[in-house]
Amino acid sequence: MYQYDHYDQAMVDARVAEFRDQCQRRLEGKLTEDQFKPLRLMNGLYLQLHAYMLRVAIPYGTLSGAQMRALGNIADKFDRKYGHFTTRQNIQYNWIKLEDAPDILADLAKVEMHAIQTSGNCIRNISSDHFAGAAADEIIDPRPYAELLRQWSSFHPEFSYLPRKFKIAVIASETDRAAMRLHDIGINIVRNDAGELGAAFYVGGGMGRTPMIAPLINGFVPLDQLITYSEACLRVYNRYGRRDNKYKARVKILVHELGAEEYTRQVEEEFALLIAQSIEPPFAELERIRTYFDEPAFDADASDELDRTDPDFAVWSDRNTHPHKTPGYVSAVISLKPVGGIPGDATADQMRLMAELAEQYSFDECRVTHTQNIVLPHVRKADLFALWQKLDAAGLGTPNLDQVGDIIACPGLDYCSLANARSIPIAQQISQRFHANGKGEILGELKLKISGCINACGHHHAGHIGILGVDKKGVENYQLSLGGSEAEDTSLGKITGRGFDEAGIVDAVETSVDVYLAQRQDGERFLDTYRRIGMEPFKEALYG
Repeated sequence: MYQYDHYDQAMVDARVAEFRDQCQRRLEGKLTEDQFKPLRLMNGLYLQLHAYMLRVAIPYGTLSGAQMRALGNIADKFDRKYGHFTTRQNIQYNWIKLEDAPDILADLAKVEMHAIQTSGNCIRNISSDHFAGAAADEIIDPRPYAELLRQWSSFHPEFSYLPRKFKIAVIASETDRAAMRLHDIGINIVRNDAGELGAAFYVGGGMGRTPMIAPLINGFVPLDQLITYSEACLRVYNRYGRRDNKYKARVKILVHELGAEEYTRQVEEEFALLIAQSIEPPFAELERIRTYFDEPAFDADASDELDRTDPDFAVWSDRNTHPHKTPGYVSAVISLKPVGGIPGDATADQMRLMAELAEQYSFDECRVTHTQNIVLPHVRKADLFALWQKLDAAGLGTPNLDQVGDIIACPGLDYCSLANARSIPIAQQISQRFHANGKGEILGELKLKISGCINACGHHHAGHIGILGVDKKGVENYQLSLGGSEAEDTSLGKITGRGFDEAGIVDAVETSVDVYLAQRQDGERFLDTYRRIGMEPFKEALYG
């Protein structure tokens, strides 16, 4: 994984010192909240319903054991002994005192971490495939290119104050595990007919108030022009993006209003000018970065056999592991979704345990997924049973990857000042309902996502089943949508009809599942059945 050079470390250390002074001036009353707000947002510090929330960047989701351990220690020392892993592959602390924020940033800097550009109208944390560098189906590890983009975008003078926030995802396989087409820019590294590597650029995706799927604007950009083309995309957006209306400020609105063809024409025009200016980083810089992502020293004699004698382990290994490109290894997914738990939360002790397990079983590396779980990317099959035993003992062995209990949920009205309704209790009740009735064991892949407001931090638009919390005359109400997907078959869910109260939405989810169980054909997922039979059978069951 990438390691800071002296420029990186100096940049982060300088930001800590600067923010310490800003916080002190705010605490002394020398800065008003209006003056302080843009300064704290530059450092990932939000003011939520009950306290400050700090969002920490985890570029492309990759962490070392030391970094994960530091996150656990911060939760112990400065929060309420837990942290919340997010759909942006970050972590948030929800109970931060302003006077502690500089000390947290200082502790992060000691392990090459920060909170820079995790908020505000800038290029946010670069995300990627959580199985990158391990997946059997990828054509190349996309993380060196994600790191190159991170370095290009950090403190980029032209893009520090964009019309709105901007999110980029990079993958390198036909299977999309990063919701790539629901980003402002989605980059898929591909190989053309001549065997050359390049980047397919999708621009103008996103969720929120106006969900859109990014169109393809260029199917093959040579990788030695990746930064230049990204800059061209951003320049056109920065030039024409709406600054007078935040609801129409995202690049998706620009691409939609201009049309993909006209947006592409302007990007290509800008790209030609930038090529002449030679702004691309030298190849030697990419090669320097790439050395940090060399393959671990895998055991060439690792056994490909797996002892499945224990039935509980057999279920977990079937559901929570992913094929590895190296024989004798798998990627193991640690679920942060225990039955009745808060999706994405991990205690300080659990974070320290995951750090220890990463060091012991996964070449000192773990990943945060955009589905709010943790991955140990390189685990020998021979070690898998011992790993599972330790996870299970710590409440981290739930076998529910991509099942109905593997729910994405934002913090909702329990924490967020923007939310209209609670997300967490709904997720807990659904998880408990399907565990108690046993249907979770027979459903197969079913991706359920919950947002507490239209900003869609819970990705509800992309759920096979999506739930959106709204305020209906001062009462929490929940809309149900069906048919979304954030994978390579990207689609946006459609609302079934009128909303439900808290008890009603849990019943509505079960009713929808019952329609699927009655209608599914061999091998069909919930999404497949929905696409085959359409909305009407579900509406009939829900509303009569």
